[in-house]
Amino acid sequence: MATFERRGKFWRVKIRRTGLPAQTRTFDSKTLAQQWARGVETEFDHGVVIDRRLAERTTLAEILERYRREVTPTKRGAVDENLRLKAMALRPFARIRMASLTSSHLATYRDERLKVVSGATVNREFNVLSHAIDTARREWEIYLPFNPCTLVRRPPPGRPRNRRLVGDEEQRLIAACRAARNPWLVHFVALAIETGMRRGELLGLQWSNVDFAKCTAFLPITKNGESRGVPLSTRAVAVLRALPASATDRVFGGLTAEALKQSFQRAVRRAGIAGLRLHDLRHEATSRLFEKGLNVMEVASVTGHKTLQMLKRYTHLNAVDLVARLG
Repeated sequence: MATFERRGKFWRVKIRRTGLPAQTRTFDSKTLAQQWARGVETEFDHGVVIDRRLAERTTLAEILERYRREVTPTKRGAVDENLRLKAMALRPFARIRMASLTSSHLATYRDERLKVVSGATVNREFNVLSHAIDTARREWEIYLPFNPCTLVRRPPPGRPRNRRLVGDEEQRLIAACRAARNPWLVHFVALAIETGMRRGELLGLQWSNVDFAKCTAFLPITKNGESRGVPLSTRAVAVLRALPASATDRVFGGLTAEALKQSFQRAVRRAGIAGLRLHDLRHEATSRLFEKGLNVMEVASVTGHKTLQMLKRYTHLNAVDLVARLG
């Protein structure tokens, strides 16, 4: 028999049957609670017993934490995903128990995030959130009739960023990085601007994969799943040679993604530069490769972009210049 109890603005329903585990869940409205209760009682009537107790006592934060420990380390983008999961697990919606999690909770989270981040960022968060919930349903015996993420409308990704360094911003940024307490920062920023390598690629770069004779750096594992060699300019070689000694084979020693992020943000503030993010340095480097006269295929081989669509926003061709080239 189902009993309904109002708790503030929520409704709690509990179903008891002799010899069966009690089933409990909380809903935003009594109508939803009654619909769920009818479904569970129908299952009982047909001899179907689903154990929802684990879903009742496990919060979304616990699922995200387990996913971060067990699944995230197996991915190439583990560094970024680790930070994303930690941040999500601290937000209020993560305190909701899995059995009570609804698409309404997730839609509210989406709307709150859209006030401070782009649609593309929200979509990345929902991708990992949805996979964590699916993993819990399939492998961790967390019963949910469906993944609530599938019912939430995703926001449009928005226009891609095209922030570049202007005026004397590069000089100011380098000076601020050189004055930072983090000894790796100025070298990291200079190398990022010169090579266009991703943050994770630079952090994972090993001395054994740097060939000073051939002026190349080999990346055995990249974001798109393929290895690639990165040509090193004279300036890039000079930056590498000037790096402080490291106790490991990693070029940037024990520098972590979070330490890098914090140090960079402080340097940007000290330099008085507005609206600059770490990933913008990759955009800057890619744009400079085009300005040096490299064609799309050459730039793609350096940066690791896989499609023309990914590189289109780095090319700003002037119609007058095209007329001159057409003759």
